[in-house]
Amino acid sequence: MTAKIGIGVIGVGSISEFHLKPYNNHPDVQIIGVCDLNAERAQTVAKQYEAAIPYTDYQELLNNPDIDAVSICTWNNSHAEISIAALQAGKHVLVEKPLCRTVEEAQQVQAAVQSTGKLLQVGFVRRYDSNAQMLHQFSEQGDFGNIYYAKASYIRRLGNPGGWFSDSNRSGGGPLIDIGVHAIDLCWYLMGRPEPLSVSGNTYYELGNRANVEHLSRYQAADYDATQNDVEDMANAMIRFKNGASLIVDVSFSLHAKQNEGMIKLYGTKGGFEVDPAVHITTEKYNTVLNIEPQTDHKDFQFEQAFDNEIKHFIDCIQTGKQPLSPVEDGVQMMRMLTAIYESAKLGKEVLL
Repeated sequence: MTAKIGIGVIGVGSISEFHLKPYNNHPDVQIIGVCDLNAERAQTVAKQYEAAIPYTDYQELLNNPDIDAVSICTWNNSHAEISIAALQAGKHVLVEKPLCRTVEEAQQVQAAVQSTGKLLQVGFVRRYDSNAQMLHQFSEQGDFGNIYYAKASYIRRLGNPGGWFSDSNRSGGGPLIDIGVHAIDLCWYLMGRPEPLSVSGNTYYELGNRANVEHLSRYQAADYDATQNDVEDMANAMIRFKNGASLIVDVSFSLHAKQNEGMIKLYGTKGGFEVDPAVHITTEKYNTVLNIEPQTDHKDFQFEQAFDNEIKHFIDCIQTGKQPLSPVEDGVQMMRMLTAIYESAKLGKEVLL
C-alpha cells in the first residue's frame, strides 16, 4: 500500500480552509501539521484534523520529515521567503496567489525551484474551474481562432477587507494584486499566455476604506483596523502583448458604483466567449451568428470546486512528476505584469516589459 502524502499548511487564516478541506478529503493525503503565528488559532485548527501538529514557527514544521509538501496561505510579504525555505527543505509547494510582491522575489523563488528540483504550483485557482478548463480546451483546439482582445472587470463598491489586505508592506498592493491578479491571469491563460510587451496603468487613492459607511455589511479581515489603509482603491490597465493582442482590466476595493460587478470576456477571429458572470459562446456558421450556451452543471465560477480541483491537481503532480497547470514561470510573468502596472501608474506613462 502506497504511503500517504504528508501535508503541512502554513498560515491558517480564512483562505486555508479551502486547502485544508480538500486535503482532508483526499484518499492519498494526510494532514501532518498546521502553522500560524497565532498559537491559539493553530491549535484550534489542528484539533479539527486527526493527528495534525500545531506549530507557530514554520521552520519547525519544515523540519518534520513526515511532511512531503506544504500549502502557503500567509501574508503576501512572506510567500517568497517561506516558499524558498520549503523548497530547500525538500518539500513541494503550493503557494497562494500572488507568488510574491516583486519580480526580484519571484525570480528568487524560480531559482530555488530550479536548484532543488521540487514542484511549485502557484494558486491561480481560476484556471482550475471546470468551465475555464472547458473553454481552454475549445481554445486550444482553435475554435475561437486567434484571441486578440480580452477585457475583465471586478468592481467592489464597498469591498476593502482591511487588515493585512490594506497594508501595502504585507500585501504589496490593493485590489490589483488581490483580485486583479485573478482576472489578468485567467484572461492571459485563456489567450494562450502570450508574451507581454508593455503596460499602461492607473491607480487611484480617492475613497480610502470607507469605514464610515453604514447600513451595508462587508467582509473584514481578522486584523481589521479602520486607521490602516495605504493601498489603492481602484486600478485599471491595458496590457499589450508581442503577438498584437491586448487586455484591458479594471478592479476596485471601493468605488461609487451601483453594485458589485464581475465580467471576463475574450474575442477571437473565429468566435468569442464570456467566462463571467456566466459562460457563453458567440460564433458564426454558414454566415449566421450563433449564440451558444454550453450545457454544464454550473454557468458561473464555483469557488470551492475550483479549489478542490487545484488541490487534486497538486497531489497528482507530486505523484506523477508532471508539471503543474500554473507553474512558477507563470508566477514570475504575472509579477512582471502587476509590478509594471504599478510602475506605469506611478510614472504616468506606458512601461515596456
